[in-house]
Amino acid sequence: MVRPQRIVLIGLPGTGKSAVARQVARRLGWHAVDTDDHIVATDGREIAQIFRDEGEAHFRQLERHAVLRLTNGQRWVLATGGGTVLDPENRRRLWQDAFVVYLDARTSTLVGRVGGGDPRRAARRPLLADDPEHRIEALRAARGPLYALADWTVRTDGLAPTEIAEEIAAAWERRSEALLDHPARLESIAGPAPAGLTESEALAARVTTPGGAYPAYAGWDILDRLPGWLRDAGITRTVHIVADAAVADLYGETLISTLRAGGFEAVMHALPLSESRKTLEAAAEIYDRLVAARAERSHAILAFGGGVATDLGGFIAATYLRGMPLVHISTSLLGMVDAAIGGKVAVNHREGKNLIGAFYQPALVVADAALLPTLPRREFISGWGEVIKHGLIMDLELLGWLEAEADALLTLEPEPAVRVLRRSIALKARVVSADEREAGLRMTLNYGHTTAHALEAATGYHSLLHGEAVAVGMVAAAHIGRALGLISAAEEARQNRLIARFGLPLRAPGVDVDTTIAAMSLDKKVSGKSLRWILLDRVGHTTIRDDVPLSLVREAVELVTTTPEPDR
Repeated sequence: MVRPQRIVLIGLPGTGKSAVARQVARRLGWHAVDTDDHIVATDGREIAQIFRDEGEAHFRQLERHAVLRLTNGQRWVLATGGGTVLDPENRRRLWQDAFVVYLDARTSTLVGRVGGGDPRRAARRPLLADDPEHRIEALRAARGPLYALADWTVRTDGLAPTEIAEEIAAAWERRSEALLDHPARLESIAGPAPAGLTESEALAARVTTPGGAYPAYAGWDILDRLPGWLRDAGITRTVHIVADAAVADLYGETLISTLRAGGFEAVMHALPLSESRKTLEAAAEIYDRLVAARAERSHAILAFGGGVATDLGGFIAATYLRGMPLVHISTSLLGMVDAAIGGKVAVNHREGKNLIGAFYQPALVVADAALLPTLPRREFISGWGEVIKHGLIMDLELLGWLEAEADALLTLEPEPAVRVLRRSIALKARVVSADEREAGLRMTLNYGHTTAHALEAATGYHSLLHGEAVAVGMVAAAHIGRALGLISAAEEARQNRLIARFGLPLRAPGVDVDTTIAAMSLDKKVSGKSLRWILLDRVGHTTIRDDVPLSLVREAVELVTTTPEPDR
C-alpha cells in the first residue's frame, strides 16, 4: 500500500503546529508549509491587520485560497490555522490523500504559549487578543468535534517539537497506509454540506452538570436521526409530545411518523402557546391529558416548539410523576440557542416571568435549522437577540460573523446559519456546564435581561417577544455601562448598530416607566434588595454590578420607553 504523501496538522492556537511541521518535514525529508504564512506572503499584511482592515469573513476567503493552493503539493507537512477546519470544503481538501494529526494541549499550556509579550505572535492571533484563557475555552468548545475527526491525536503538553515530530512520523508510518483505500472517509469528514453532518459534526456541544449530562445536536435537516439519538439517551418506549399547536400543524405528522418508524409510540399533546399562556393553568391542562393517556415515569416528555414550549414542557417533565425524561426539539431560533440548553424550566406568574420553575436537565437536545424557514418573520428576527448577546458577552469571533454575514444569516443560508447556530449553542453549553444553577458565571447570560424581563411583565407578555425585549434591554444596559465609564460611546454604538442591523428594536415606546421599574424588584437577580446588573466592561466581556444608582436606572428605562426609535 502507498502511504499519503501529505501530513496535515490541525488544532487550537498555541499547540505548536508551525514548529512541529518543520520538525516533521526535516524528519521525513519533506517540505513544511503554513496556511498563515502563505496568506501573509501573498497579501502583504499580518493576520491581525487583515482582521482589522477587512474582517474575519475576508480572512476566511484568503484561507480557503491558501488551502486550495497548499493541498496540491506532495511530500508536504501542512500547518493550518486554528479555524481552517470550520469550512467544510477546507476539510474535504485537507483530508484528501493526507494523514491528519490533531495537536492538543491543556488550556493552561496554550495560554502560556500564546502569551509572553511577543508582538509577532500576537499579530498572528487576533482572536486571542483579549482574555486568552476564556477565548481558548470557547474555541475548544466550538471546534473540538471537528478536531476530533483527525486520524491521529498528540497531546503536546511538556513535549518539545522534536518529540512531537517523532511521534507523528511513527504514527504516519504505522497507521496511514489504509487511509487511501477508504473514499467514504471524505464523506464522513465534510459530508454533503451542510445538511449531511456526520454524527460528530452534528454534535454542537455536550452539557455536563451535576443535574445531568446530555448532547445537543444541531444541523440542517437532521430530524430523521431522532430515533437513534433517543435510544442513545436511554429512551426506548412512549414519547409524549408537548407542542405548540402552530408547530404541531406544520411538523407534527412528520415528527410522529419519524418516531413511529423508529419503533416509538408517540402521543401528541398540543396547545396554542404564547408567553402569556406559559402558566400553571396550561400545565394543568397537559397534566390532565397525561393522566388520561396513562403516562408512566419511564415514558418521556418531548417538548416541541419555541422557548415557551421547551419551558412549559420541561416544567411538566420536572413535576409530573416527580420527574420524567425530557427531550427538547426547538423549532425557533430563540429556543435553539437559549431556552433548550441549560435545564431552566418554568411558568410565569402574573407578577413576573419564570417565577415558578426548577432546574431540570434534558436527556437530549436537537436543533434542526431546516425548521426555521416557516417561522413567522418577527419570531425569527427575535431569536437573533440572544445570538447577538452571546457574541457581545463572550465571543468576539461570533460577533464578527454576525457583523460580516448578517445578510446571509437573515436569509438563512444553510452553511453560515448552521455554523452560527452551533457556535451559539456551544457557548451556552459551556457556561451552563460550569455553572448549572446561576451562582456566578451563568449570570452573565442575563445581559440585557434585567430590563427585558421588566418590560415583558409591564406589558403583560403581549407586546414584546422575548428577543425583542432582550434587544431593548441591552440598549438600556449599554447606556448604564457607558454612564458608569465601563464602555465607550463607540462600543455602545457598535452594539446598537448590530441590533438594528438584524431588524431588532432599540426602543419599546409607550411602556410605563414606573411599572417597569417596579417589575425589576421581582427579578431573580435581586440579592439582599440590591439589583445585580450584568454589564459590559468591554465588548466580549462582562462584569456584575450591584451599585447602579436608581436615578441612572430610571434614566435608562426612560431612554428606551419614551425616546422615539432612532433612524436606522
